Amino acid sequence: MAGKFEAFVDQDSFFRFRLLAPDGSVMAVSGPFEDKAALAAGITAVRECAGTGLVTDLCPAGAVARPAPAGAPVFAPAAAPADCEDRRTPAGHTFVLAKGPRRQGTKPRWTTAVAR
Repeated sequence: MAGKFEAFVDQDSFFRFRLLAPDGSVMAVSGPFEDKAALAAGITAVRECAGTGLVTDLCPAGAVARPAPAGAPVFAPAAAPADCEDRRTPAGHTFVLAKGPRRQGTKPRWTTAVAR
């Protein structure tokens, strides 16, 4: 089952939508829209871009240090072997936006006419 969009009006009287996962948890909430037409256009844009969207990694290279909850036992992480390094992205690599929509390589089978 796929996720679904849910349109609503926020406390400031703007239209918004949220993307719900199949289990009902909220995955994303949109920005404010002035009217329902703009809201529908925003949902259409998300539907078109979601499958082909590129990922830009803005996270730090290492693990993020989080404070331990009060009363939790403190464990020291095991040291990584010397030959391990962060190989997620090459140095100097940047993500490039697509220049246009992707084209399908071949025609779908169901659109070709069959001669008898």
